[in-house]
Amino acid sequence: MGWTNMIIIIFIQCIYSTFATLFIQKEILMRRAWIFTILFFITINIVAQKINSEYILNIREIEDPIVIDGDVNEATWKNANIASEFSMVLPMDTSKAVVRTDVMMAYDADAFYLVAICYDDLPGGYIVESLKRDFSFGGNDNFLVFIDPFDDQTNGFAFGANAAGAQWDGMMYGGHSVNLNWDNKWSSKVKNYEDKWIFECRIPFKTMRYKKGITQWGINFSRLDLKLNEKSSWTPVPRQFPTASLAYTGILQWDKPPPDPGTNISLIPYGMMRYSRDLEDGGMEDVNWDIGFDAKVAITSSLNLDLTVNPDFSQVEVDRQVINLDRFELFFPERRQFFLENSDLFASFGMERIRPFFSRRIGLESPIMFGARLSGKLNKNWRIGVMDIQTNKVDSVSLPAQNYAVVALQRQIFARSNISAIFINKESLNYNPSPEDSNKVSIYNRNFGLEYNLASSDNIWTGKLMYHKSFTSNSSGTDYTHASELVYSTKRIKAEWRHEFVGDGYNAEVGFVPRTNYYSMKPEFRYNFFAPKSEQIVSHGPFIGSNIYFDDKFNRTDNESFMGYAISFLNRSSLRVWGSDDYVLLLDDFDPTNSGGEKLPAGSSYSWNAFGLNYNSTPGNLFTYEVSGRYGGYYNGTRLFLGGSIGYRFQPYVSLSADVVFNSIELPEPYKSTDLWLISPRVDVTLTNTIFFTTFVQYNNQANNVNINSRFQWRFKPASDFYIVYTENYLPENFNAKNRALVLKLTYWYNI
Repeated sequence: MGWTNMIIIIFIQCIYSTFATLFIQKEILMRRAWIFTILFFITINIVAQKINSEYILNIREIEDPIVIDGDVNEATWKNANIASEFSMVLPMDTSKAVVRTDVMMAYDADAFYLVAICYDDLPGGYIVESLKRDFSFGGNDNFLVFIDPFDDQTNGFAFGANAAGAQWDGMMYGGHSVNLNWDNKWSSKVKNYEDKWIFECRIPFKTMRYKKGITQWGINFSRLDLKLNEKSSWTPVPRQFPTASLAYTGILQWDKPPPDPGTNISLIPYGMMRYSRDLEDGGMEDVNWDIGFDAKVAITSSLNLDLTVNPDFSQVEVDRQVINLDRFELFFPERRQFFLENSDLFASFGMERIRPFFSRRIGLESPIMFGARLSGKLNKNWRIGVMDIQTNKVDSVSLPAQNYAVVALQRQIFARSNISAIFINKESLNYNPSPEDSNKVSIYNRNFGLEYNLASSDNIWTGKLMYHKSFTSNSSGTDYTHASELVYSTKRIKAEWRHEFVGDGYNAEVGFVPRTNYYSMKPEFRYNFFAPKSEQIVSHGPFIGSNIYFDDKFNRTDNESFMGYAISFLNRSSLRVWGSDDYVLLLDDFDPTNSGGEKLPAGSSYSWNAFGLNYNSTPGNLFTYEVSGRYGGYYNGTRLFLGGSIGYRFQPYVSLSADVVFNSIELPEPYKSTDLWLISPRVDVTLTNTIFFTTFVQYNNQANNVNINSRFQWRFKPASDFYIVYTENYLPENFNAKNRALVLKLTYWYNI
């Protein structure tokens, strides 16, 4: 399909969605808009042969043992099939890779093995940030493997290492995304030579989930060489997509179906001591000792049951603070291990700011007593997720015990698309509030949703259709939401259309929906010009877009329109300049500084213009930096924003970095003008790839707080850790301590 036809089709879709929004009460027009969208989604969802099906790597069973040492002296590797002749992905995807990479694989009854020989012909050492686990992909020479053990081009696992041996692993979802918070047992070794570095690993079958009985898995290998600024992969991948894109995997051909992992039960007990002192409450001290455990039970090779009793998440790294100038709640990602495996089954529903399920709501105000989660594949086409969590009551705030139950079901259709349904139930137990109780919570809150997620066989077309409805004990108003999104992405063009509607009575208490009672439309368009003869520039081009909000009577309440120009350089640095036109009609009183100043009145409207730029330096340098700036109007005044980050590494043992955000807001009297600072220095020390020490300081004068978080981790066995975590909060004006806490925690992963 030509790009001209594509633009025409999107234009027609925009007209239909717009008129459907304008006349939402006229059901016949809305029905036609949705029928048109569904038919369009289906017509581009052609079942196609696997794109890179000619790329086949044979893997055979072995009997001789393999030692994970970064050498390839075993007879197995001398006789194994080799995946070689990688294709360049960046800076251009039109040739074979300059650097050579050879990959071999084998397996036995318990695990499979992989060796990657990463050749290097250029003088100088390798580029790595540190020995820290789950490193930043773009800042390290690295090798990664992406595995699709279900052969559905949607879900899988990723493993790899940088050139210094730091491990990188994650669970894959959505066809290309990798959740790096997932953690499991596997082993690896990297050894450096004069002309190459070798990555060797052993991945137990019990570590992964995979479809039983099949002899073909999807697989691809990715290599990043920062000295050449070259990203390459075994199979050809268009440059606009990540090498993690499972639509472009080759085939891992087994000589027979992978063995059944057998009994696969893991117990992960923990013990901890927590000392805390609240200096704002008379210096009260508290010492707690606690124990609990997690368990993982493989129901089948692709279906897993997770259990938790009295979980503790004190070792999880603190959230990065932000300067909050938004009128609505901010989103912070989930980091707790129990909620992470197959988390996309629950968390992928909705849009960015219409999430019916957000696991961080669970245990936010009350401790989790126990929970269970069943998730994974029923067969090639069906996935299921069932979760049940019980929290304890908190008498001090009259919060009852609550039960959270979630059921998600997903059916893959066509090439890579799926239909998904979710049901969420939050129930307050033994709770009968009096009518006069001002702190009462809902007796129940339920949500049901149905979605169609589009992903064409070549990943050029992606999108979503969704409808969700809430049921609450104290509900009122329009209690549903619907939205659609369509994205077209090629090397030169990226075009996107999105519409959203959230009713005034839609209530997702276990979700993230910071705003209700609106319609919105969001078109965006970007075009890339390539410069193959340039010695500095790879691509450049304009972008334009708008985000428009309306109330239920279709009166405009918000509008941000923007346009700009982006340049990508051969050394992987980038520059982006932009200008915007903004309009806001306040629906509630609002302090533009969010720092206790006089509020602008509801019903007042404001228009302003702004411009800005962003620049990211070459990631391969020892010294790296990012700078961004903005200046222009802001409600009834002006705002200057300056932000940036710097980093320097003494590779591979020490990495220093600092983020600085400054906002200067000037408003006329009687409104408050203020300067807001967020300064966040950080030190990462990695003595080995099993011992990590991090100190993270955050100074935030908007929150009137200085936070210090120091975290020591010793991984004494795979997936088994000892932590020491120290946290202290200060007042920024005099650095008097507000509170402090010290946590010692031991976890041990035991396979039955």
